[in-house]
Amino acid sequence: MSYRKFVDRSGNAWRVRDRSRWDWHFEPEPGNPGPTRVVRAPGHQDDPFELSNEELQRLLDSAPSSDKPRAPNPFKD
Repeated sequence: MSYRKFVDRSGNAWRVRDRSRWDWHFEPEPGNPGPTRVVRAPGHQDDPFELSNEELQRLLDSAPSSDKPRAPNPFKD
């Protein structure tokens, strides 16, 4: 699968991959300390190359951060 390179407002480089019709992955390029983030694909576009940098930035901002504490598991697994 192909990918689009994207540089966010902080100067970090990402690879944007459309993994499925529903999920896009923002994968950090070398030198980017961020974790991979999975975002919901926008309904109006199937291809990351069709989005502007501002739209990609909004998607990245909406991605859940892995830095947030997780809720305790009620099953104690």
